[in-house]
Amino acid sequence: MLMPLAMLPPYQRAVVRRIVGGRCLVRRLVELGFTPNTEVYVVKSPPGPVLVWVKGSRVALGWGVAMKILVEVVG
Repeated sequence: MLMPLAMLPPYQRAVVRRIVGGRCLVRRLVELGFTPNTEVYVVKSPPGPVLVWVKGSRVALGWGVAMKILVEVVG
């Protein structure tokens, strides 16, 4: 089941399945490493920015942007 990245609790692993947004947002997220079938790990979730490990880097995303990244939870 797909859910927004912003809704995941801390220390949860997930796989990016889809990004819902305009061309500029999608391009920027792909440049940051949020490509389909990429595993991400939530370090911290709201309040405040969502901190995520993706492809060996820690990335801070605003809540609105994190809501546009749809992920599937991994065991």
